[in-house]
Amino acid sequence: MVSKNNSRRDFLLIVFASVSWGTVGVANRILYNYGATNALSLSFLRLAFAVPFFFLASWITLKRRLFEIKRRDLGIMMLMGCLIALSQALYIASISYSGVSVATLISICAAPVIVALLSALFSHERPTLMTFIAFVAAIGGMVLLVQTPAQSSAGAKVSLMGVVLAFLSACGYAGFIFCGRLLTGRYPSLQISSIAFGTGALLLLVCASATHLALVYPPAGWLIFLYLGAVPTALGYGLFQVGLGSISGTLASIVTMFEPLTAALLAWLLFHEALGPTGWLGAVLLLGAMAIIILVPHKYFE
Repeated sequence: MVSKNNSRRDFLLIVFASVSWGTVGVANRILYNYGATNALSLSFLRLAFAVPFFFLASWITLKRRLFEIKRRDLGIMMLMGCLIALSQALYIASISYSGVSVATLISICAAPVIVALLSALFSHERPTLMTFIAFVAAIGGMVLLVQTPAQSSAGAKVSLMGVVLAFLSACGYAGFIFCGRLLTGRYPSLQISSIAFGTGALLLLVCASATHLALVYPPAGWLIFLYLGAVPTALGYGLFQVGLGSISGTLASIVTMFEPLTAALLAWLLFHEALGPTGWLGAVLLLGAMAIIILVPHKYFE
């Protein structure tokens, strides 16, 4: 049985990963200001900088065992890479149809529900009352938080295509979480991440090359890519995989909602984008959901 200390440690690892992911939006906003670029190029370069860190760390710790993977499990790792790459691409595509607020709301908030459904169907990880309460608080907070920017700017008209693309993005991210849960304990997290993100980088390279792969950036821009690859991606996802050791996929998906909260706070601090009363209420609900997870005894989630 997983100890309470391990559960809290893994919870904090996932929180750190989520906070680091929350810095990605600010970094991408800076990169967009440098000139002509596109989302596929930014996504590919982020993974391209991260993959060497994954493989270097894996080789140092695992040596030749890095490539000792069963064929079925290798397929799962490669599927994880495709899912995370496609999730990012579909999310970016949905923005042009439905706007940032609606696309973010659907792609992030639908993911926990999909993970819970997958867990119930395949892992017998039945949602409990405490999980349901955390869901309601987290999703309610997300609704308020994501809608806040739309109150101060005119968003794009919502179309059925945008909703579908955002929902498929959520499916991809939920699948990534669920597949990672299947492999946890059987392979080191570094080994899983190396194969998964290596596959995702190759897929994004193909997609970006088919459109327009933007490679012209100032030195400061390349330093930002280095940060994106090393911290939010290599370190962030590595810690996330470790955290899944004692945190269920359903609860982990709720904790990752700390990502948009971090992004909103950074935008407020760095770009003076005020959250407003609605946004702060959403932040309180979101933090309340995480307080339920970390403070309520683990047995109530079993």
